[in-house]
Amino acid sequence: MVEPVSNLTDNPDRIREAVRERYAAAAGGGGCGSPTILSENEQQVFGASQYGDTDRGALPEAAQLASLGCGNPTAVAELNEGETVLDLGSGGGIDVLLSARRVGPTGKAYGLDMTDEMLTLARDNASKAGADNVEFLKGEIENVPLPGASVDVIISNCVINLSADKHQVFREAARVLKPGGRFAVSDVVADPDMDDATRQDMQQFTGCIAGALTVDEFRRDLADAGFDQIEIEETHRVHEHAGSAIVRARRHGPEA
Repeated sequence: MVEPVSNLTDNPDRIREAVRERYAAAAGGGGCGSPTILSENEQQVFGASQYGDTDRGALPEAAQLASLGCGNPTAVAELNEGETVLDLGSGGGIDVLLSARRVGPTGKAYGLDMTDEMLTLARDNASKAGADNVEFLKGEIENVPLPGASVDVIISNCVINLSADKHQVFREAARVLKPGGRFAVSDVVADPDMDDATRQDMQQFTGCIAGALTVDEFRRDLADAGFDQIEIEETHRVHEHAGSAIVRARRHGPEA
């Protein structure tokens, strides 16, 4: 029996545990599924297919297999040498490792994940890649274990839609970003007419669809949290009622 959407959204602890269970079990694959549950069509819109040959070739195979997000946020974040980057919901670590290469030895790339299994996988991938300027933190994206104004850029790959409290995610992002800091994520964006049956389905929620914000909701919530220069661009469809999008914004204040 499909659970009413009000029960899902009013019970953030239940959503968090459902998400944790799904991705702990899929520690061989992060993002919105695992290689064993993605169909051939889904593999065209999620995962390693969203990265170019150069990026894929620079990383361990395990990191590629563990990438099942809906985009490549490192390709749009315009990372610079010496910057500090935070990946919200880092999974197997592919975006952290790519970020570490872009910011160089004088920069730093943090990954934040709530599942021990994913953190173990990510740290192993970092070791195999020889990445010395990375650190993986255990925690939730609604409560980032970093001090305020300590990060230049926040990235994320198809994870914000999994949160039951997106307002808090954006508030935390604004808190840890330096004034003028950049927010550049790939995430699923819902069509305004997404049907109730989809919204009410926990499997669709943990699969990155049911919890997605619409474009207008994304803009409103980011602005409320203290962001401006908000840009949202859909890149490809991932569901009958949703698409993957690049979302960019800046924290209010002068550039860092």
